[in-house]
Amino acid sequence: MKYAVTSIGKSFESAIDRRFGRCAYIVTFETETKTIVSFPNPYKDKDEDVGPALVGLLHEKGVQKVISGSFGIRIKDLMDSKHIQMIIPKDGHLTVASVIDLIERR
Repeated sequence: MKYAVTSIGKSFESAIDRRFGRCAYIVTFETETKTIVSFPNPYKDKDEDVGPALVGLLHEKGVQKVISGSFGIRIKDLMDSKHIQMIIPKDGHLTVASVIDLIERR
């Protein structure tokens, strides 16, 4: 299973970004290989259609679940059409490392 986590920074100790489309970084985590990749969000400064562009990129990368502090109102149908699950953690103060730890415990 491949997860993506929105992040305010590129380190594991960075907090989850509360924004989806305008998040600073994306961290992907592949549960089978334990591969972790962090990269800057190439769309965060775009004028419009930021969320849909990011959904397309994550779909191309094979992401199946996205963890973020929030999602825009237009994103749900697009995520559903790409079979990507949206997850909003109850604890808004999680770090990337704590999210990956929670995923691994499942």
